Amino acid sequence: MGFQGDEEATAAKAPALSPFRYNSPLVQVSLIGLVCFCCPGMFNALSGLGGGGQVDHTAANNANTALYTTFSIFGILGGGAYNIFGPKITLAMGCSTYVLYAGSFLYYNHHLDQTFAIIAGAILGIGAGFLWAGQGAIMTSYPTAGRKGTYISLFWTIFNLGGVMGGLIPFILNYHREDSETVNDKTYIAFMCIMSAGALISIAILSPDRVVRDDGTRCTSIKYSNVTTEAIEILKLFGNWKMQLLIPAAWASNFFYTYHFNDVNGLMFNLRTRGLNNVFYWGSQMIGSVGIGYVLDFSFKSRRTRGLVGVGIVTVLGTTIWAGGLANQLNYSFDKLPNLLDFERSGSDFAGPFVLYFCYGLLDAMFQNLVYWTIGALADNSEVLSRYVGFYKGVQSAGAAVAWQVDKKKVPLLNQLIVNWVQTTLSYPLLALLIYKAIKDADSSKPATDEDTASGLPTPASMKDGYKELETSTPT
Repeated sequence: MGFQGDEEATAAKAPALSPFRYNSPLVQVSLIGLVCFCCPGMFNALSGLGGGGQVDHTAANNANTALYTTFSIFGILGGGAYNIFGPKITLAMGCSTYVLYAGSFLYYNHHLDQTFAIIAGAILGIGAGFLWAGQGAIMTSYPTAGRKGTYISLFWTIFNLGGVMGGLIPFILNYHREDSETVNDKTYIAFMCIMSAGALISIAILSPDRVVRDDGTRCTSIKYSNVTTEAIEILKLFGNWKMQLLIPAAWASNFFYTYHFNDVNGLMFNLRTRGLNNVFYWGSQMIGSVGIGYVLDFSFKSRRTRGLVGVGIVTVLGTTIWAGGLANQLNYSFDKLPNLLDFERSGSDFAGPFVLYFCYGLLDAMFQNLVYWTIGALADNSEVLSRYVGFYKGVQSAGAAVAWQVDKKKVPLLNQLIVNWVQTTLSYPLLALLIYKAIKDADSSKPATDEDTASGLPTPASMKDGYKELETSTPT
């Protein structure tokens, strides 16, 4: 009775916190979404053209192999960098490398020398490791436990709006070049300008100790870590059973991009139609993220049940969409390439492959939102989640590095589809097991333990501390 009375008294004294405060999770997650709109969003639009907008996919395949090789290392290290340097420096360093990558393809347009593209890809892998570890920590740790799915969806919607806009750029700038197979210089320059804006916006992100959630709690009370601590904690991740169950989903989650971009969009459609397809591919991601986000936050009272239902939905949709992909893939191969489809001239032949590509984007968003929600439900502390997300991105990037070389070696397209289908399917039961064993539901009738706090359940004491700090300081 005393515990309940203290909690009610704290809630009664708590000031009304506007979600539109600059130091609120809503504003900060929106800002990181805008950063990713400008940088990874434009990168995705460029990659989605197939071959980085080039008729010969060799340069893009090699550049992306270099990218994801370094990304696999620095993705894991990125969480430690975020904890040491904080979000401003970490994100700014990451964003600046995207401009170099787009510029390398502008150079390739004139010199047809892939050396610069490969070096820029390797550098981007370092920067992307920093950016995505920071992004993941912000997206999963800043919101309260019961709204993580909503905020992940918010981020994913803003981020993929970048892919939609990025798809419009090559579509508009190359609209009258129906028979061209390589994008023009203006396309790359437009991407570079938007990416530069993203690097500037990243400076506006607040450190987690300055962010106050709507319930009055703070993301962390620790401002900076150190190299030794981060090295030890990162090494521990490899023996963490939760991360081990996450590995198949992490490996599969970017592996299928190569097949989607190069072997479906890149081989089946002409240049201007690829740009149009990307508008809908990334647009479908916005729809998918909102849909799965609602299920993961609002469908059932039990958080564990919501997660398991989310896995079930993604499993059914994934099986159906990959089966449709199999039916489509049986119509062509590297030895029997299809006639390039155009959205104006190809009539009904365009509809089926277009809908399939749209559904691939839908599935990608739902799958990745589910994984991020699962990671976010494992902890609530910014330091811990930055490491978890870094581990996820590192494994994810290792899979992507392999995938780009698989495509370069001209592995039969049917084999590539089957491998992607099998990998994603194997990850579903392991995600369900992780959710069942590791995700707990709130129980307000008992005092929270340290484990509960690490799992995203704010304690009354921490809430009280948060309100006390609010009363003595002005939100930044």
